Amino acid sequence: MRFTIVAVGRLRDPAVAEVVADYAHRASRYWPLDTVEVRDGGGGARPSDETRRREGEALLRRAGEALVIACDESGERMDSRTFAALLQRWREEGRDVAFLLGGANGLAPEVLRCASRRISLAPWTLPHELARLVLMEQFYRAGTIVRGEPYHK
Repeated sequence: MRFTIVAVGRLRDPAVAEVVADYAHRASRYWPLDTVEVRDGGGGARPSDETRRREGEALLRRAGEALVIACDESGERMDSRTFAALLQRWREEGRDVAFLLGGANGLAPEVLRCASRRISLAPWTLPHELARLVLMEQFYRAGTIVRGEPYHK
C-alpha cells in the first residue's frame, strides 16, 4: 500500500520546494508516501488542449495500477477529518492510491474520466505549486488527526 502524488512539473520556487519537502518529511512518519514529477507538456506554441493531453498521458502512465484521484477544483470538497478518514480507510484496505495534480493548464478530460474520485483542494484555482503544497500539508494533518495528535485544532 502506497500513496503517490503524481504532479506535472517540478517545483521551481526554492521557498515553496523547501516547505513542500518539510511537509513531505513530516507526512512520511504517518503514511507511505512518494512524489513523482512528470514533465510539463511543453506549453509554448502548443495549444493548451494538446498540452493537457500530453501531461494527462504522462500522469496516468505514472499512476500505474493505483486508484486514481484527480485533484480538481470541481471535485468533491471535504474537510480535513474526512480526508484523514479516507486515507486511513485506503491504508486499511491496502490500496495503492495516486493523487494526480495537473500543470498550469489543469487536468486533461481523459484524466478526469479515468479518476475514481475527484477532490477539490480549494474552491479557488490554485497555482500548481501551491496545490502541491496544500495537498502535502493535508497528508501531514491527516496523519496527526488519525493518531490524535494536537496539530489539528
